[in-house]
Amino acid sequence: MFDQEKADRAVNFVKQLTHTQGDWARQPFNILPWEEKIIRDLFGTVNEDGTRQYREAYISTGRKNGKTELAAALAILCLYTDGENGAEIYANAGDRDQAAKVFEAARTMVDQNQTLSNVSKILASVHRIIYPKRNSYFRVLSHEAETKHGFNVHVAINDEVHVWPNRKLYTAMKTGIGARKQPLIINITTAGFDKHSLCWDLYDRAKKIISGVVNDPTFYPAIFELDEGDDWKDEKNWYKANPGLGIYRELKEMRDFFKTACEVPSMENEFKRLYLNSWTEQETRWIPVERWDACDGRLDVEALRGLLCYGGLDLSSTTDLTAFVLCFPLGESFAFIPYFFIPQDTIRQRSERDRVPYAEWARQGHVIPTPGNVVDYEFVKAKIREVTKTYNLAEIAYDRWGATQISIQLQEDGVLVVPMGQGFASMSGPTKELEKLILGGRVIHGDNPVLRWMISNVVVKQDPAGNLKLDKGKSSDRIDGVVGMVMALDRAVRNEHVSPYSQRGVIAI
Repeated sequence: MFDQEKADRAVNFVKQLTHTQGDWARQPFNILPWEEKIIRDLFGTVNEDGTRQYREAYISTGRKNGKTELAAALAILCLYTDGENGAEIYANAGDRDQAAKVFEAARTMVDQNQTLSNVSKILASVHRIIYPKRNSYFRVLSHEAETKHGFNVHVAINDEVHVWPNRKLYTAMKTGIGARKQPLIINITTAGFDKHSLCWDLYDRAKKIISGVVNDPTFYPAIFELDEGDDWKDEKNWYKANPGLGIYRELKEMRDFFKTACEVPSMENEFKRLYLNSWTEQETRWIPVERWDACDGRLDVEALRGLLCYGGLDLSSTTDLTAFVLCFPLGESFAFIPYFFIPQDTIRQRSERDRVPYAEWARQGHVIPTPGNVVDYEFVKAKIREVTKTYNLAEIAYDRWGATQISIQLQEDGVLVVPMGQGFASMSGPTKELEKLILGGRVIHGDNPVLRWMISNVVVKQDPAGNLKLDKGKSSDRIDGVVGMVMALDRAVRNEHVSPYSQRGVIAI
């Protein structure tokens, strides 16, 4: 049944709080219709004994619709108005930074409300707000605390569940509510892409409840997303996933990102997932080859003699293609010279398998055949030694898992080599930087046909945080040269100290 008085009380309490960020900071909490409905439903729908009917909720919208501030407001509401003695209220996040955001929003709301501030004790160093009258507290947790036990949970607000690495913290909250008379777990998130995750399980349950397939009166679903068949490019549909569009989120900013998403496949999925709250695939095609072709194909190799450059070495297995790529910082642009090595005896076989003219590329000097049926790394080392005599090669990045021996030998030759991991942490920054350079027409590639073919093959993999890396397993064919580009660019940007884009911004195409 519905208790109007309890619903009104909850809404009126939240209205006494203030916003904490941007143009809305210090202004009374502007409860939008979608937020008010959720608050009224959660706190006004009760059992016959007056306790809350809903024990868990799944609330999902696009990013920047005020979810974090709503989460903080709900935590404060439960701390001060539920009348629960010894209440333990937790705001949980996937990492410390996100957890800190929830706490800072809640702390600021309490600080800016004189009535709450007078009856509270805030311990900022441990991210805790204490309500002494009830011997209750609100605190935040991240997955660093996932192995702890002994929680006696009254309310748990799980923020941005789509980036949670596993289910341990959720399980700790779920199993910690048994002693409470009206516990509540609120999952607030944007869509993800991993359909083997906690977030997907919650989303799937919420969708089944909405459709009537599952009947669970204790689970509250609120999903803001496009309807099946909606055109994602039609602005009028964007409001379905963004109930705060035009208020919390600027329409212009969304239009700008949409423009980029239409140009770059990897950004298309990011736009759909983060802006339109749509579940997407993890792997996407990367740069349209026409954007690569629009970059400068004129490369004066002689003019680069003696200039500073950085290398990226992607060693294949000995039977495959090996790539060594040089990156030259040239003001706002970067020039790349690739060298590819392939076993002489397998050129014909590989041409048939990969459906590309390796023999012709070899005659044109774009591929270097090495004797036998495996790549002869002595040829690779010889080319690198030759390069050091022609250009000012500062250092070479290499995959630490595949080039240990050759890296030792290069070091003995006086070449500075730097190991580089191939995971998201190492590859995302330079991958995104290369993407920006290509889209901005800041790459000079000399119309190398092998590199062009590899660019057309690239599929990128994205993690929940939006980080990218090249995915060899999902890419349609060889991408070794692009991997070498990314590694070489990483060293160039790091050694030049500042990316040109950090100062002038991304060029919108």
